[in-house]
Amino acid sequence: MPDLKKLIARLEKYYGKLALPPAHGPFELVVWENACYLLPDERRAAVFEGLRAQVGLSAEAMWKAPDELLLPLAKMGGMRPETRLFRWREIARITREQFHGDLGQILAWQYLKARKALQQYPSIGEPGAEKILMFCGVAPGLPLESNGLRVLTRVGYGRVHLKNYGAMYKSVQEAIAAELPGKAEMVARTHLVLREHGKAICRNAAPLCHECPATDLCAFPGK
Repeated sequence: MPDLKKLIARLEKYYGKLALPPAHGPFELVVWENACYLLPDERRAAVFEGLRAQVGLSAEAMWKAPDELLLPLAKMGGMRPETRLFRWREIARITREQFHGDLGQILAWQYLKARKALQQYPSIGEPGAEKILMFCGVAPGLPLESNGLRVLTRVGYGRVHLKNYGAMYKSVQEAIAAELPGKAEMVARTHLVLREHGKAICRNAAPLCHECPATDLCAFPGK
């Protein structure tokens, strides 16, 4: 039987204590998710902190900022900077028009309503909305992206044979629900270390099983 607590302890010993995003609250986390594309987290952080220092991380500040100020920061975020700039404007517009400039109010809403509200924003689908709410401490379970999901299925959680991604995702969440830590910060750190392990070692193609610190806990046949 897989053991989530033992797995996470093993991974955290290997990777150390990973930093939580520097974004606070749902608005900043939406901006964080839209800061760059297909670049390392270090670049994402540089763009995000540039917005904080040069523009201000509020809907009003981002709405009023001139293109001449935003575009160099958008270029730091990788390809298609004009699209990125447009998305930043959309984030600001939606927050001003739909939430009167205060997206933080959704944290007091019913979970499904709050998740739906976040899905109005550029690049924020259901998993992304769940992740934002997790980092805000109000998610009921453990949101997963593809790397973390792959780690957990290889360890033995869920029904990996399911061809439907959504059904497999749900089966993993159900399988780990009883083993999740009680504190919101620990849930977030679980998400981060599973993501890191999936990126660094437990890769989709050619996983580095010989380097894995948790190989004895894994049911993956290719190890």
